[in-house]
Amino acid sequence: MRKRWRAARIGIRRLSLSSFLGLLCAAAAHADAQRLRIISWADYVPADLIAAFKKETGISVELTLSNNEEMISKLRATGGAGFDLAQPSQDRITGPQRDFRIYKPIDLSKVNLKLFRPELLDIVRQNTTLDGHQYALPYLWGAEGLVADTKRARIGDYTDLCKPEYKGKTSVRLRRPTLMAFAFAMGKDPFALYHDPQAYAALMDQVGAKLSACKANFRFFFDNKDQLLNGIRSGELVAAMMWDTGGWTLNRQNPDIQFIVPRSGALGWLDTFALPARGKNEPAVYAWINFAMRPDNAARITRSVGNFTAAQNVDALIDPKLKAQFAASFPQGGFKGIHWYPAIPAGLEEMEGKVLDRIKAAN
Repeated sequence: MRKRWRAARIGIRRLSLSSFLGLLCAAAAHADAQRLRIISWADYVPADLIAAFKKETGISVELTLSNNEEMISKLRATGGAGFDLAQPSQDRITGPQRDFRIYKPIDLSKVNLKLFRPELLDIVRQNTTLDGHQYALPYLWGAEGLVADTKRARIGDYTDLCKPEYKGKTSVRLRRPTLMAFAFAMGKDPFALYHDPQAYAALMDQVGAKLSACKANFRFFFDNKDQLLNGIRSGELVAAMMWDTGGWTLNRQNPDIQFIVPRSGALGWLDTFALPARGKNEPAVYAWINFAMRPDNAARITRSVGNFTAAQNVDALIDPKLKAQFAASFPQGGFKGIHWYPAIPAGLEEMEGKVLDRIKAAN
């Protein structure tokens, strides 16, 4: 009798423990379903958009600010866990996916593709498809070109920053976009050589030599937005490489300062929606994507970050001054005269790093 009673008590304890664990798992699953963990860039996920999403869906957004390198590093360290949605640039997806398997394919059946501009969908599809699977959708885009005080400098292409009369009065970043920009200005297409390492290395050596010879013209290699904007505002710089929104910001303050699309073309970047491999709340991710690309919400994002999203039918909701600046910079349309960054093959950035080191060390 005692044995049966003891066995019964043990059974009840096991059942109670099992039930308790089941309740814990159910509670954790419910909590995961009620939150969306996003890793993204500064200003990309505005607070008013988060509040509107929670009001509409009941889902809270937990935001971690990051950049391309940190996103890849964090997802690599966890095998794609820790976040439900990431927003890397389109050229930083297939390489890390091939090497580390940190993303999972987009389920296009869960996305309202009619909300997206078809040209941007096509660009991202081409650059983020691996082994027949598409790993990203377009989110935000922009272009890097030139900015100049038109009363003090006549600039038409990147290499004009090296004109003798502008010695000590221009600036660029000591980063790979500058190498790409000068290559195009020198009449070469660096992207066409991505899969020919020997030819690419030779081109980078030529670009490095050009930038080293131009070094006396650079007042400084800028590291951040404020440093560059203040250099132009103060008159310390007459011209520089700059992204479109920075140029438009300065133009609103001083009409003589203008963003210029170089003769050889602007450099176009596209940041994306991508799903980490071990994210826990896939339904919330697709709810967010479809929510963010609605015209009213896409306009909120543009107001926050200053760049245009991949959404369609937003023009009527955008600040008229911004639309006018865009039209002045890109009179033939936003996607003409832009070189879009393709996926970066392994080994190229290491090669570029050595060239950048030589430029930095040059007298």
